[in-house]
Amino acid sequence: MMLTGTGVDITEVRRIRQAVEKWGDDFLKRVFTPVEIKAARTKTSFYQHLAGRFAAKEAVFKAVGDNQISWQDIQIHNDQSGKPICLFLNGRGKNINVQISISHVKTYAVASAVVTPKS
Repeated sequence: MMLTGTGVDITEVRRIRQAVEKWGDDFLKRVFTPVEIKAARTKTSFYQHLAGRFAAKEAVFKAVGDNQISWQDIQIHNDQSGKPICLFLNGRGKNINVQISISHVKTYAVASAVVTPKS
């Protein structure tokens, strides 16, 4: 398997909270998909969850290196076992696989992304 890109990002949970408090749904709808927002609203650690998704998307942007990909072209969710999964929407990312990892504590969220070509 050939590695074609890696990315990492760390995000302060406080910054995500401040953005949501300041811009509300406008911020949420610009950065997250409806599926991501719905999933985050079920979590007791709402802002930590959002910060993890934000960091994951930033890590994917860095790993892919395509400035045509937008926030709404990437969706982060968990599979049945809880593993985070990166889906590309809107016809983006057709020829690549992206593996991601997300972790967070009360004040920070970190994520990494590894890109390989689809076989």
